[in-house]
Amino acid sequence: MAAPDTNRFANIDLLTSAYRAVGKVMVTHTGVIGLLNDATKSYIEIHDARLAYIHMPTKLVGHFEVLRLLKSQIFVVCAARREELGPLSLLRGGFLSFKEHPVFLTTQVYEVRGTLELPGKFDYSAVMFEGTRDFVPIYNALISAILFPTLRMESPAGLFNRKRVDFMGLEADRRKE
Repeated sequence: MAAPDTNRFANIDLLTSAYRAVGKVMVTHTGVIGLLNDATKSYIEIHDARLAYIHMPTKLVGHFEVLRLLKSQIFVVCAARREELGPLSLLRGGFLSFKEHPVFLTTQVYEVRGTLELPGKFDYSAVMFEGTRDFVPIYNALISAILFPTLRMESPAGLFNRKRVDFMGLEADRRKE
């Protein structure tokens, strides 16, 4: 007997340095995090994709049946629901208990505020360098384009590309001026 088909579509909203794409990606039981952190494939396919410039977010560049993109070009991926990202065991690295760490991070194009869920205290080197995954989950994310303030996105769950991060700080360490 053949195994049941485990593929399904997940809705995503992603940002590159110049474009915003909204569409659906085909995922397995590992969700969006499994798709983006799959080391055997360097690109993704976005189905029913709408593409816009980040500096003119309401201007549609095109609507494509399938749009292909190198994963390395992605800064942030947002999902409408936490469940779209994948199973908790993948998102939390297998840990059952976690601690929430509100963070602020920057890339060359975006500022991202949100919460990292980590097992214990915040460890920058573990988040940024340990393991093989390039895309790290962030929750209750607020993303804004640095040069284009009209582009602001909120998402209950997302993934940021750790290879694109310039700075990261804990909100608890922010000084009140």
